[in-house]
Amino acid sequence: MSKPVLVVTTHHVKEVEERIDQNYDARRNPNEAPFGRQALLAVSEGADALFITPADILDSEFFKSVSPSVKVIATFSVGYEHIDLAAAARSKIAIGYTPGVNHEATADIAILLMLGASRRAYEAQEIIRTGAWKPSGPNVMLGWQVGGKIIGILGMGRVGQAVARRARAFGMKIHYSNPSRLADEVAGDAVFHESSRDLLRESQFLSLHAPDTPETHHFLNAETIKLLPKGAIIVNAARGGLVVDEDLIAALKSGQIAAAGLDVFAGEPNLDPGYLGLKNTFLLPHIGSATIETRTAMAMLALDNIDAVLAGKPAPSLVAVKTR
Repeated sequence: MSKPVLVVTTHHVKEVEERIDQNYDARRNPNEAPFGRQALLAVSEGADALFITPADILDSEFFKSVSPSVKVIATFSVGYEHIDLAAAARSKIAIGYTPGVNHEATADIAILLMLGASRRAYEAQEIIRTGAWKPSGPNVMLGWQVGGKIIGILGMGRVGQAVARRARAFGMKIHYSNPSRLADEVAGDAVFHESSRDLLRESQFLSLHAPDTPETHHFLNAETIKLLPKGAIIVNAARGGLVVDEDLIAALKSGQIAAAGLDVFAGEPNLDPGYLGLKNTFLLPHIGSATIETRTAMAMLALDNIDAVLAGKPAPSLVAVKTR
């Protein structure tokens, strides 16, 4: 019996690659760069399923042309903004994603960003690596302690809650804004703000953990930055689209924002070059989920979705959409 044909657009850890080879007739991308629409359409001809990443943009034009043999597309991500879900539904293609497995790793990175920004880690590394370390007085390389400070968390889902647990261990006071108040047994001593603007006014540290939606897109801009206490520190391990880059860069230059730790950027990997000349930024290349354990779990969940759909069984995590 022939194996289902699976298009795989990137390379995965050994355990995942072995599962793909065992269960599928795999058509792999031989390059590091994404396929591109026409190349992906061509390689998908006659395929049963696609295993993609956020670098693969599946718009309405893609779904107009994709092979009718494709029954399911699984994305190696929690977010699915890169997929036109309505067009997928019209094409009767199921879309799988990978929720619930990357929040601990992403929360670790959020804390790394917070500490890296608050303790001026980029500047400290630069001093070491350029050989510029010299005896200095007690007022050199002073950063900001996190203990006793208020951390405002925008978006108190799995990642936000995991960040809150870690921040409590540092002695931080947790405030949050979310579409709905958490149950008391989940929120603990965290202070709920129905208005995100009220949250900003209290946040000496602000950690973003919301999806990029029409309501949250460009949430952090010149107007909302002014609501933060002067010298606040920004952390973004969620989506680059939550931030207006030029406004945050201006605030970092003026001192309105003391520092920022960023793992995500609009248009990545082509981030705004204005960040690169700033010493009060701690920048990472979108590695929130980049642990062996998490990336393996994400890929296995994606393959579970594909397996289930092709077998006609309930899948663990499909995106529910309606045609319009």
